[in-house]
Amino acid sequence: MGPALFALSWAALLALGVWAADRAESLYGTDDGRIVIDEVVGQLLTLAPLLAFGQPSLGALVTGFVTFRVLDIWKPGPVGWAERRFEGGMGVMADDVVAGALGAVVIAGLAAAGVFA
Repeated sequence: MGPALFALSWAALLALGVWAADRAESLYGTDDGRIVIDEVVGQLLTLAPLLAFGQPSLGALVTGFVTFRVLDIWKPGPVGWAERRFEGGMGVMADDVVAGALGAVVIAGLAAAGVFA
């Protein structure tokens, strides 16, 4: 999958996720644990830089997974801000998108440094 198709697919999944999370919150309550589309979107964003570096290694994938989870749970700076700033479906998705973006920066830096080679 090329970068443009990945970006388009990711954006569509984000939009669908905002809609679905908004609907799910009306049924289950605020950011219920059964809503997981936000995790999928954030994880995909964290792993996105690996597309530029060819076939990712298992180590790169595990590092991306752990990096995203740590940022999503710890909620440093902008991740916590995004969680508090938005409500509804966007509120469910926002912190995971920001955690995914920060994770992508970390993974891109590690990949560029040859850590996964």
